[in-house]
Amino acid sequence: MNDIKLTEMAFEARKASYAPYSGYRVGAALLCEDGSVISGCNVENSSYGLCNCAERTAVFCAVSEGKRRFKAIAIAGGTEEGDTVTGYAFPCGACRQVLREFCDPSTFKIIVARSIDDRKEFTLEGLLPSSFGPDNLS
Repeated sequence: MNDIKLTEMAFEARKASYAPYSGYRVGAALLCEDGSVISGCNVENSSYGLCNCAERTAVFCAVSEGKRRFKAIAIAGGTEEGDTVTGYAFPCGACRQVLREFCDPSTFKIIVARSIDDRKEFTLEGLLPSSFGPDNLS
């Protein structure tokens, strides 16, 4: 799976977003260690605290399917429709921590995209330095 295909899948997942309040639609494509890809979208709620981000939707769906190790995620989000969005949709702190539970922070790749060709790449460690994870509990 290459970065372009994963990004395309994130944009496709974005189409399923439920964002009637903010109009900020996000899609995520999570590459599992076994090579499968699980998609997720953000789901808003009139009780704002009950909203769920695209990244966590993808992770929770993957876990519900028995997948526990992930290699990369592509995220596409913003207020524009079509092939380009207004900015890069970085994962929030809660999503970064959830990803940390299932990923090697030094190798897990996070791709944020404004379009298929306009992407930035980070490691989870780069976006969540000095993180707390399962290894801290052993």
